[in-house]
Amino acid sequence: MTDQNLMEKIVSLAKRRGFVFPGSEIYGGLAGTFDYGPMGVVLKENIERLWLQMFRDDRDDMYGVDAAILMNPKMWESSGHIAGFSDPLVECEKCKKRFRADHLDDTKSCPECGGKLGEERQFNMMFKTHAGAMEDDSAAVYLRPETAGGIFANYKNVIDSIHPKLPFGIAQIGKAFRNEIAPRDFIFRLRELSQMEVEYFVHPREWEQAFKEWQEMMHLFAIAIGLPSDSIHELEIADTDRAHYSKRTIDFEFDYPFGRKELWGLAYRTDFDLSAHQKGSNTSLEYLDEETKEKFIPHVIEPSLGVDRTVLAILASAYREDELGGEGRTYLALAPKIAPVKAMVSPLLKNKPELVAKAREVRAELKKVHPAIAWDDNGNIGKRYRRQDEIGTPFCITIDFYTLGDPTTSSGQGTLKDTVTLRHRDTGEQERLTVAEAAARIRAAIE
Repeated sequence: MTDQNLMEKIVSLAKRRGFVFPGSEIYGGLAGTFDYGPMGVVLKENIERLWLQMFRDDRDDMYGVDAAILMNPKMWESSGHIAGFSDPLVECEKCKKRFRADHLDDTKSCPECGGKLGEERQFNMMFKTHAGAMEDDSAAVYLRPETAGGIFANYKNVIDSIHPKLPFGIAQIGKAFRNEIAPRDFIFRLRELSQMEVEYFVHPREWEQAFKEWQEMMHLFAIAIGLPSDSIHELEIADTDRAHYSKRTIDFEFDYPFGRKELWGLAYRTDFDLSAHQKGSNTSLEYLDEETKEKFIPHVIEPSLGVDRTVLAILASAYREDELGGEGRTYLALAPKIAPVKAMVSPLLKNKPELVAKAREVRAELKKVHPAIAWDDNGNIGKRYRRQDEIGTPFCITIDFYTLGDPTTSSGQGTLKDTVTLRHRDTGEQERLTVAEAAARIRAAIE
């Protein structure tokens, strides 16, 4: 299977099984926008929930905020976004299409029509709008290009309300908006995206240790969501290529079907942001160490993880094709912890009321382990298995006549009453378990 074929199959499965839909598709779509469907919403929430658990809730030095998308435009002036948040743009003189110059092998010839490309110019990627009734420059505001701005804007509020001791961090999950010149590769490069970001504030002398700890944490998160370690690569960004605010940056790259590309980033932002906002707002953002009485502006470590790129990496690494029982099948080998559905319960025959009643009883019991226990009685049992395989459900549990009362009892082979058939997604293997044993199997898998 070529990488291009793999990408096409992932996109097709994502739509067919309710993970990701093209944005406003009934009207022809809108480039750089996608909608998450019923399965995608839950997968995305599971990723975010696990990130919050590992990066915020399991730690004693982390706090959360949920900042507004619209902010005072002076915020973006101080951070440098209005002046410098741009990409190099070239336009074809013949077909008028626009391209990012740094994504072209040949910056003189149009990759679409062969026409001549114009001179390179900088294109600011911030979405500009207006707040209020006036539509002049005095009312101009911007959709935030990154979630970090809201964290820095609330740094002083967190200090004043919570009184945390250094080191401490502020975490946020939220939307960011970038007017990409050429959005592409499905949900990899979007105009509307979700970010999971931490700004971790440290004493200037302690940044290296904090950087190392967050570097390790990002690898642990990759393992937790089921990304294979041999598909994650660290790229140390050279001085000449780093953002102006960064003194050290590592890109965590992933082997996508379209090539090795940036998945996440880890940056040492020094005191650039707080110093810039202290100057721009004329508000002191210094930290006072109550023990030493030292006053200083903290430095910042920023682990930044894109939710959409993470979803795509998970779909790409989990996609499988094999032969099972003499038939070809497609399935997603999702880690049970993040799979949208943990198990499916099904009566062998839906026209047998006693099987249906027992199956609903079993499902109710298993939902005590986890609420994401699906019900499926549509079509034959083989089709149900294939549907669940494609959405990555780890287990399928079937209620049959043995569950109601074992007909082999009279022959002395023991009883199978109140047992179920549990099928494993990855291997197709089946085992006979009690309901309690099936519940324990599910619990162990997701924990």
